[in-house]
Amino acid sequence: MHWKARLTLFAAALWWGSLSVIGFMAVPLLFRNASSPRVAGQLAGKLFEAQTLLGLVCGIVVLMGARDEEGTASLGWARGAIGFVLAAMLCALLQEFAVAPHIVARQNLPFWHGLGTALYAAQWVCAGVLLWKVSGEGRQGSLTPPAPSSPTSASSSPSSPSRRP
Repeated sequence: MHWKARLTLFAAALWWGSLSVIGFMAVPLLFRNASSPRVAGQLAGKLFEAQTLLGLVCGIVVLMGARDEEGTASLGWARGAIGFVLAAMLCALLQEFAVAPHIVARQNLPFWHGLGTALYAAQWVCAGVLLWKVSGEGRQGSLTPPAPSSPTSASSSPSSPSRRP
């Protein structure tokens, strides 16, 4: 597998894995073990802020991996994975800059917390679909550059192998 394909796959895996660990393990543990729900909420907010930054960086790395060797973006890349990258990045940005300030200000917490949870879940699903598509493409070899054909292999057909003395 080409280094660019490996980096793209690594970024997709890091993105989905970090969303999974923070959302399903770290934050629930905070709320079970912190001295108060307020402290847990503040710490969770810091984790979500770091997750947004990591998600944006991973998204950029994946988008850069969608370019061919000439630098042209391929819209059909990884069977439509670019749409999931952009959707997940949008969810992260909306969660951080549209929802989080309302939660910090404690304005209508049930609504804003529910919307933030929905955006986080949508980001998790998009990153998971992205990882699924990118890892499937990598196994099929379409993320790797085509192997250069040698002049001798191009001229010989599979039914009549060439023999050299």
